[in-house]
Amino acid sequence: MTSELAIVLAISAFFIGVSKAGFSGLSLISVFLLAENFGAKQSLGVALPMLIMADLLVYPAYRKYGSWGPVWKFLWPALIGIGFAIWGLKAFSNETVRTVIGVIILSMVGMQLLRKWAPVFFEKMVHSHSFGIAAGVSGGVATMMANAAGPIMQLYLLSRRMPKMDLMGVGARFFLLVNLLKLPLSAGLSLMSWESLKWNFIMFPLVALGVVLGKKLLVKVPQRAFEAIVVVFALIAGLRLLSGS
Repeated sequence: MTSELAIVLAISAFFIGVSKAGFSGLSLISVFLLAENFGAKQSLGVALPMLIMADLLVYPAYRKYGSWGPVWKFLWPALIGIGFAIWGLKAFSNETVRTVIGVIILSMVGMQLLRKWAPVFFEKMVHSHSFGIAAGVSGGVATMMANAAGPIMQLYLLSRRMPKMDLMGVGARFFLLVNLLKLPLSAGLSLMSWESLKWNFIMFPLVALGVVLGKKLLVKVPQRAFEAIVVVFALIAGLRLLSGS
């Protein structure tokens, strides 16, 4: 691996850690850096082991918040989405994959804005069974196609008026489970190599540093500001994915 790629991987590892500590929109920095330098599809396998490393650090830190209940409700539609995504990764071009994920993220941003502008209608909609299923399927597609389900998961849980620390606990459980499930699937799609795994482990200290700094920042950010940060980063991420840049 060249020194330039090593620097890109180091920056990506740090932002993966920060995003896993609560600022999920920042994960799109890593998504873009890795996709540009390793290739859109191959970057999925480069990022996944570092995501799991961060999950293993984040889960113990937030396990006293939230519960497994919301995870099981979100998991089965997410598995359906993962199935669609595996088919899409084989059938679609990189440009089509980016467009699909961009549309999903912007749709969730729209839902969050609808919460502010039409709260009565929104409350009826988000508590419907079909809304939860759609969010779960979308999250499954996004996590398998781009490792980009963090903003979708956070926006969905925010729509349920979940406090930020409980949101972190539920998210930590969900992504640890799902990313471990994705590991053999990604290996089956030949998205990982022994060389990339070696560099993943070299970057572990930077992943850990990102988690620690992100957690310190999260506890200092008020709920209203936290929600605004999630929406803004998700909006930027969706627009960038649609632009193809």
